[in-house]
Amino acid sequence: MNRIGLYTLFRKETLRFLRVATQTLGTPIVTALLYLLVFAYVMEEHVQVYEGVRYTVFLIPGLIMMSVIQNAFANTSSSIIQSKMTGNVTFMLLAPLSAGEIFVGYVGAAVLRGLLVGLGVSLAGMLVVAVTPAHFLWMTAFVLMASALLGSLGLIAGVWADKYEQLAGFQNFIILPLSFLSGVFYSIHSLPAFWQQLSRFNPFFYMIDGFRFGLIGVSDVSPWLSLAIVGAFLVVTAGLCLHLLNTGYKLRN
Repeated sequence: MNRIGLYTLFRKETLRFLRVATQTLGTPIVTALLYLLVFAYVMEEHVQVYEGVRYTVFLIPGLIMMSVIQNAFANTSSSIIQSKMTGNVTFMLLAPLSAGEIFVGYVGAAVLRGLLVGLGVSLAGMLVVAVTPAHFLWMTAFVLMASALLGSLGLIAGVWADKYEQLAGFQNFIILPLSFLSGVFYSIHSLPAFWQQLSRFNPFFYMIDGFRFGLIGVSDVSPWLSLAIVGAFLVVTAGLCLHLLNTGYKLRN
């Protein structure tokens, strides 16, 4: 393994989002806090999703994971498309890095950004209500796997897109709807039977539901089922990423 090359790529990707931390970290944290304040204070007295669980407490895990998902995706997708548009992707391809090392460098930085945003949203949420993690290992497993999965999807989207409009369409018509319709603001058991079954085909639902179990100890489905589904999607997307990098699809031409 080219440890120096891998570290250099990871460091480059990390510095890329840290140098504009107000935009890449501050903005999503403030956005999540606004969602929390608006929904919590409007719905707190009118909605109880689980017996004995305040709506604000129910909402926090979903907002944390939604922020992690969106920012992990944005990190890899924006980096790849910028490199393609400016032409400096050539320098990465010429470097003595394998497809696996390129994948780990990009996705590792996406995971780091997702974790930092998630931590920031958690700390901001504590200003409203304090939540003690119920199952720390479950929570950690889901946030790491979800951020890695969305980092992989971002890499795929960045490689596939030929211009910014295509990437924006991928995010606006796939990532955003799937994240908003994944049980962030509601339990799927509150939906009609048809929409409940449809929600079970949304992989983002299992990321958020599993993380919610880890943080507050309640969920709509078994955390083991959620872990298996998220893990399967991660393996598939990682494999597709490695195939695209190995073949140089839309990168070497």
